[in-house]
Amino acid sequence: MLRDPISNEIDSVEEEQLEIQTPVDSRIVASNAIKYTAYVMLFFGFLYFLIAYLAPMLEQ
Repeated sequence: MLRDPISNEIDSVEEEQLEIQTPVDSRIVASNAIKYTAYVMLFFGFLYFLIAYLAPMLEQ
């Protein structure tokens, strides 16, 4: 059956959406966990340094 070329009907086309998941290697996850744990430990070590050593110097 032919369509009227003047009509404003638009065919609804449903596009198939593919979920593309990047493969996650457990070694990458483990190395990121170690890296960010080290960052947190360095941050708390720096805070301890400020409180334990520099704060008493400022009170004099």
